[in-house]
Amino acid sequence: MSVFTSTRRIIKAGFINFWRNALVSLSAIFVMVVALFVVGSTILSSVFLEGALQGVKEKVDVNIYFNADAPENGIFLIKRDLEALPEVASVQYVSRDEAIQNFKDRHTNDYLMTQALDELVENPLGAILNVKAKDTAQYEAIATHIKNEQDAMGPGNNIIYSVNYAKNKIVIDKLTAITVGVHRVSVAILLLLVGIAIVITFNTIRLAIYISREEIAIMRLVGANNTFVRGPFVVEGIMYGMVAAIVATALFYPATLWMKGATQDFYGGIDLFYYYIANLNQTFLVILGTGVALGAISGCLAVRRYEKV
Repeated sequence: MSVFTSTRRIIKAGFINFWRNALVSLSAIFVMVVALFVVGSTILSSVFLEGALQGVKEKVDVNIYFNADAPENGIFLIKRDLEALPEVASVQYVSRDEAIQNFKDRHTNDYLMTQALDELVENPLGAILNVKAKDTAQYEAIATHIKNEQDAMGPGNNIIYSVNYAKNKIVIDKLTAITVGVHRVSVAILLLLVGIAIVITFNTIRLAIYISREEIAIMRLVGANNTFVRGPFVVEGIMYGMVAAIVATALFYPATLWMKGATQDFYGGIDLFYYYIANLNQTFLVILGTGVALGAISGCLAVRRYEKV
């Protein structure tokens, strides 16, 4: 018997076992669907959280607020000094007039604030330098440099009113901590469900082997080798994984469509539905590979003990 013929017969026998034990197959597929859905959810949640974190990082900067009487030449001297730093991507100068106008625009709907500003004789706000780093991890170095510059100026010559680095650092640290926490929980749930899926698939295949124990005994008597006896059950496990992967991937269509608006509005985050459609092939291959691996591992673990049935 050729290798091709033997393989074809093993696959055919696996298909027959799959359909013959339809009810027990459904139980294994259901659990594997849940496990694979969590695998896909972990992938999508990682993409979403990374997108949200990146969106926040792009909005984070260091604002240097100057005293209202700070001379422009001193401000531009600090600006040139910051632009020379390798960590700095850009430095934007906001004049006093622009600062007060931006403040008014932000409080357009606040009648009391608008009335109070109109009664002011002089502009109380100073100029601002908006500093963006090449990477968020470099803001601390920039803030340290600014503090050193402040210390070097001395109390009487310091033209800087405040620096808002500390507040922005809290936002980044909190969001990063949330991201790490969600990843850890997702991995823990994923491992738990994968373990449950392997156990249930293992027992399902063991049940199929028990049902077919007389056939196995006859095959043994007529000289069938281990590969031909065990192969169909491994194929059966792989089929569980393949069917579960198709169902799990399909379930992401309504799930991501339902979450479309919420994910877009969260910090201007990524559109998960668009990401799912755009990366459908890659997502399906990952889920399919995981499902096939789960089924194959479960099948192999079960058939290794079939002689004891």
